[in-house]
Amino acid sequence: MEKNDKQKEPTIANGMDDQEELDQKASKEEITKGDYTRVVTLSYDEVDPS
Repeated sequence: MEKNDKQKEPTIANGMDDQEELDQKASKEEITKGDYTRVVTLSYDEVDPS
């Protein structure tokens, strides 16, 4: 069988805590170098109609 690399699912390193990683602030040095990513968290708040 031939492996098809195009169909690989994205993976996360073992032991990585997504929320903790995303909550980290960039250091001044990283900001100066442009070595950071802006993270926006969206939350869907569904209210039960009464």
